[in-house]
Amino acid sequence: MTVSADEFLRRFLIHVLPKGLVRIRHFGLFANRKRSASLLRCRLLLNAAAASPQPAPAAQIKCPLCSELMLVIERFSSLLSAPPSTAPIKSRLDSS
Repeated sequence: MTVSADEFLRRFLIHVLPKGLVRIRHFGLFANRKRSASLLRCRLLLNAAAASPQPAPAAQIKCPLCSELMLVIERFSSLLSAPPSTAPIKSRLDSS
């Protein structure tokens, strides 16, 4: 689509707020306080299927400190997740 410079500036400036006004970013359908209720109502109005539940974790891992269940977010390959070396770090002071 090709538009003239005047039309481009007109369309661009529609999105610029006047000085003193603040843009409200989280408002309306996806507002955090009512997001789940809004999405449920949208699904009902559209006769859409409900969102699929999150899959259950394959293995439940307990925290060694507090014994609460831990949620595994990401796993690294075994090469990257090697335990850190317990050898003390030798610092070198160069006095040259």
